[in-house]
Amino acid sequence: MKTVNLQLITIDLENGQQGVFIGFPLITEENSELDSQVEEIWFSNIQEIPDDLSVKKLMSLIAIQLCRCRASLQ
Repeated sequence: MKTVNLQLITIDLENGQQGVFIGFPLITEENSELDSQVEEIWFSNIQEIPDDLSVKKLMSLIAIQLCRCRASLQ
């Protein structure tokens, strides 16, 4: 079985609310010694997705979103 690396990022707000975000790993054993401090945080628009979406399709949508964010920087 093929696997996909995922990382959960949990953010706690001062008002007690908490959010969990899923994405490709930001910090791995290979790059943990490199510059890995947060420089910026971006939030996409809220998107409605089917509740039966596969992990593979979800990761594909995330990859597309990352490409759009990187393209808007140039």
